[in-house]
Amino acid sequence: MIRDITIGQYYPADSLLHRLDPRVKLFGTMLFLITVFSFKGIAGFALITVFLAVVIRLSKVPFWYMVKGLRAIAVLVVLTAVFNLFLTSSPNVIWEWKWLHITREGVETAVKMVLRLIYLILGTSLMTLTTTPNQLTDGLEKSLKPLQAVRVPVHEIAMMMAIALRFIPILIEETDKIMRAQMARGADFESGSLLRRAKAMIPLLVPLFISAFRRANDLAMAMEARCYRGGAGRTKMKPLKYKKQDYAAYLALILFFAGVLLLRRLSFPIDFQH
Repeated sequence: MIRDITIGQYYPADSLLHRLDPRVKLFGTMLFLITVFSFKGIAGFALITVFLAVVIRLSKVPFWYMVKGLRAIAVLVVLTAVFNLFLTSSPNVIWEWKWLHITREGVETAVKMVLRLIYLILGTSLMTLTTTPNQLTDGLEKSLKPLQAVRVPVHEIAMMMAIALRFIPILIEETDKIMRAQMARGADFESGSLLRRAKAMIPLLVPLFISAFRRANDLAMAMEARCYRGGAGRTKMKPLKYKKQDYAAYLALILFFAGVLLLRRLSFPIDFQH
């Protein structure tokens, strides 16, 4: 399961999405996340589904590879569904046993939240799978550059986010190595109840934190050895420049967002009453 996490990993391929400017992908991801929590009706859900399917197709990232990343949040998805299913109060009760009850509104809310979580992970993964950490850093820094006028440390913020994204696959690999080493010594992480497996993961924390701090210290020493002093006066070997395909992508994203907002006004919410 540790290796199933795809957020923060880069999938090399020659696709339209890989060639887009990182600023376009950052803007598109932000817009997609807004639309995921904005749709109400079936029409809006269908539009978002079609849009996501087309983008996944254009990315040339295998669909099974993206779905594999959902296994890491399976427990979170199930808990979200259960809480919304049983804890949504409404007079429209369709099943009841003692203090447990399921309402039509609870079913609707549970379905919406599960879909939103899945689309949230898929949309975020698409950005990191098609963009290298260096490109993300440059795109984020360029996008936030106007904030430098009010003394916001844009370069430092972009650098921290890039380092955090780069560390995700490194720490995943390190966790997997520690788990394999402890399993070779008799540790059991796969059998027993969910609570027992969670307790078995606790011994991983100490060596994982030690490894993370060691890597952070090595990175800091490497940056100091190269006389890193922040973003003042730094130039780019490959400066970002918009191309025709980037402007076309901006237009497609704006039309998609406008379509979702229009359907939000015109569509009826998802209804499970009939």
